[in-house]
Amino acid sequence: MPHLASRSYIHLKMSRKRILVYGGGIVILAVLFYLQFRTWRDFDWARFAGEVHHIRWMHIVHAVALIYLAYGMRAIRWKIFLRPVKPTSSLKMVAPTLIGFTGLALLGRPGELIRPYLIARREQLTFSSQLAVWAVERIFDIGAFTVLLILAAFLATAPKRLAYYTSFREAGIIFTFLVVGLTLAAVAVSRSGEALAQWVERRFAHLASNLGHRIALRIREFRGGLNTIHGPVSLAWLIAVSIIMWCVIAVAYKETALAYGAKELHIPQTQILLLMGSSMVGSLVQLPGVGGGSQLATIAALEHIFGVPKELAASCGIMLWLVTFIAVVPVGLFLAHRERLSLRELSEESHREEQKVSVLPSSPTSAR
Repeated sequence: MPHLASRSYIHLKMSRKRILVYGGGIVILAVLFYLQFRTWRDFDWARFAGEVHHIRWMHIVHAVALIYLAYGMRAIRWKIFLRPVKPTSSLKMVAPTLIGFTGLALLGRPGELIRPYLIARREQLTFSSQLAVWAVERIFDIGAFTVLLILAAFLATAPKRLAYYTSFREAGIIFTFLVVGLTLAAVAVSRSGEALAQWVERRFAHLASNLGHRIALRIREFRGGLNTIHGPVSLAWLIAVSIIMWCVIAVAYKETALAYGAKELHIPQTQILLLMGSSMVGSLVQLPGVGGGSQLATIAALEHIFGVPKELAASCGIMLWLVTFIAVVPVGLFLAHRERLSLRELSEESHREEQKVSVLPSSPTSAR
């Protein structure tokens, strides 16, 4: 009975959290949609619909193929992370990667933990260890994108022709400071993570909801994730795979824009990074299976930064979202169906496991 009560409490807590997240996302997106379309009172819906007829679909096929290649590179990168603890093959990482991103596309943020949960279950590893890898992976994503953004902003000539070039360069500097900060924090956690976790537990022990323990647990998990970077060779491979992967995604953006055959969308490759950055920022506000923030941010960037007509910008922004975010769904659903997996059940199980980890007694080796 206590076990059932605990599970009911966790489920109720998850439901309330999900309602708050969805409610907040709906309100923010409603405001953004209102502000966007209030300025589009003369929006030509017939022209918007007509833009689809001009699409050269072979470019879209190329873009989707590149996005799937990027998912394959994510699988390779996770395999490199696992090498010190459990050598495995990249092929074994592909299905969890595709299913995980399908869950993210259809369920939104509640589906974000499906990928580390599936990998932990299949490789017989602790969920906390794969949560740590997932957290470290974010640093490599931000770092790789920042390298490309800095190279484009300061070395390439095409971005200098943009009216917003100063903002482009400032965004690169902000991302650089972010990456430097994350790197310094990672070094500090790697060297003194346990001491830092113990200090946090003591310092915040008096706060409600066991906050000190939960923060300390995340520090230990993150330290465990850093331990998967086994030497300079492994680090070099992770950096190389991450940078090449983001180059592949940038080319997919370029291919999608070229599919329309419009001169306004012949955007130089180095300027595409600014469009990608807008999409990444907008993706922070998403609704499950609907998106919203990513499309609006991309459409706004196309219209205001690149001078694309609003109907064409809207069509291209939606197509970019479909290619880069939704194209994984058919294959992901097929793989999940073949393995008799329910995305919603996987999401709930992964969040239950996360809650269990959060209430475990603290231990210096809990993340290993």
